[in-house]
Amino acid sequence: MKLAETIAQVRDIVKQWKHDGKSVGLVPTMGYLHEGHLSLIERARKENDRVVVSIFVNPTQFGPNEDLDSYPRDLEHDMALCKGAGADLIFHPTPAEMYPKSFCSFVDMDVLTKELCGLSRPVHFRGVCTVVSKLFHIVTPDRAYFGEKDAQQLAVIRRMVQDLNMDIDIVGCPIVREPDGLAKSSRNTYLSPEERKAALVLSRSIFAGKQLAEQGETDATVIRNKMSEIIEAEPLAKIDYVKIVDLNTMQQIPTLDRPFLAAIAVYIGKTRLIDNFMMTQLSNPGGVKS
Repeated sequence: MKLAETIAQVRDIVKQWKHDGKSVGLVPTMGYLHEGHLSLIERARKENDRVVVSIFVNPTQFGPNEDLDSYPRDLEHDMALCKGAGADLIFHPTPAEMYPKSFCSFVDMDVLTKELCGLSRPVHFRGVCTVVSKLFHIVTPDRAYFGEKDAQQLAVIRRMVQDLNMDIDIVGCPIVREPDGLAKSSRNTYLSPEERKAALVLSRSIFAGKQLAEQGETDATVIRNKMSEIIEAEPLAKIDYVKIVDLNTMQQIPTLDRPFLAAIAVYIGKTRLIDNFMMTQLSNPGGVKS
């Protein structure tokens, strides 16, 4: 496994791979890897001849009062995990490498970025689209892998690839959870023992909402209220949003009559965590199946 810190190094390595007829998978990350990231790398390993993992805490997707400076970082640990999961190359650029002083071009999107995380983090998705677009142009992968925990991000990237005619397959991979149900996240490390216990309200809320939908409930308000009720019962939890949206447009819907995403963002103390469930296959007039 190799480590590259410059765009030129990555391009030279990938160019040789492509010359040799190798397919390339990309797993974009911000580092501090956990089992969720490893599931993406392992999936990429199965489906491609070569695998690139980018490790870059992208400054353009953080707002002024967010956790850019405190976001956890551990490159040596990440490199060991990448090697064990079968990565061939780690791309670990500096912010100056990705955004030189003269940088002034951004990739933005309308509609899909106006709901959910886009409301409370207005600069977030412009930063995501910009850095992912740059990574796609630098690495030129055949496939790129993203977790379904960041469901809005996944939808945004799929739309960006479609709208900008990028020749890349976007692969979504299932949420990986702790044994007690909490979705894996690098930000879980911020939680105190008491907050870690309180954070289980996210997965309890998600599981309860999904159960209602699977039982045939089609009123989005009923499901949303049940999910909110569970979260609000936890004193350390503060809701950012609990919403049910069209899976393709990210716009809120009143009835579960199409593929949808039920998404939550909750502050546990000062730590903002997200979780979701989605259902995509229409089954009968009473609802949809996951």
